[in-house]
Amino acid sequence: MSSRREFIRTTLLGTAGVAASNLIPLEALAYKDVVKISILHTNDVHSRIDPFPLNDPKYPGMGGAARRAEIINQIRKEEEHVLLFDAGDIFQGTPYFNFYKGELELKLMSQMQYDAATIGNHDFDNGIEGLNKQLPHAIFPFVISNYNFNDTVMYNKTITHKIFEKGGIKIGVFGLGIELDGLVSKQLYKNTIYLDPVSKANEMSSLLKNELKCDLVLCLSHLGYEYPVKKVSDKILAESTENIDIIIGGHTHTLLDKPTVSLNKNGKEVLINQVGWAGINLGKIDLFFERNTKRKSIKSTVKNISHKQ
Repeated sequence: MSSRREFIRTTLLGTAGVAASNLIPLEALAYKDVVKISILHTNDVHSRIDPFPLNDPKYPGMGGAARRAEIINQIRKEEEHVLLFDAGDIFQGTPYFNFYKGELELKLMSQMQYDAATIGNHDFDNGIEGLNKQLPHAIFPFVISNYNFNDTVMYNKTITHKIFEKGGIKIGVFGLGIELDGLVSKQLYKNTIYLDPVSKANEMSSLLKNELKCDLVLCLSHLGYEYPVKKVSDKILAESTENIDIIIGGHTHTLLDKPTVSLNKNGKEVLINQVGWAGINLGKIDLFFERNTKRKSIKSTVKNISHKQ
């Protein structure tokens, strides 16, 4: 308890399964021609800073920012190449958001050294002005390609894509947000223009894969895993695009014990993953790249964030 409080206090003061593509034998890791990259991810944390109470009927003692940070730090000690992402809905859900308006959430994520995040619908709950006001507390970029903020205070405050290089492997990342109309009051998102996510995904993934020569293209999506009605989801996105390798999703609070593998328009595999909500899990996708051929193997696990650890 004291370590958690100290972590939060200093932050305020300071600012599973396996899916494979052209499988590489894991024994090949013994050789220097294979690069391992670990992608960690969260979604829909919803201002859950503290763990759930031990008497919570569903998630007793689970979650908590301090414990998540401990697990992330331990993985970084064990792995050479690590990336950490969030798929949106960082805000809203506990009194921490009501009081700090998102400042604490972004400061904690910055201390955990998130590499990028996308924007969820609840991140507008204090208005677009409120979101904009908290952005300076994030030392990581918000990546979103299908929201046009040109006529808002968020103009030039986000990026459409970012490339990370780890161990000589180029990983291109872009973000997609859900349609705000019907979910969020117009007064909150103002003149934000929603652009078709499938068209934008094809545009961004082609840019990253074909023009910028990324070895892997990853989408941070807040579209939702799937729906019973005809609505763009991560599964539809995977099937409707050509150059995405991994979709890290959010919005529907879907907990996948192992990623879904869908086939894209060209019949190639797309990995889709989502790890529930409230920070009770941390997703970990291990990528094994053969340096010369760029063939890859993928292993995915879900790490429970629990007081039992």
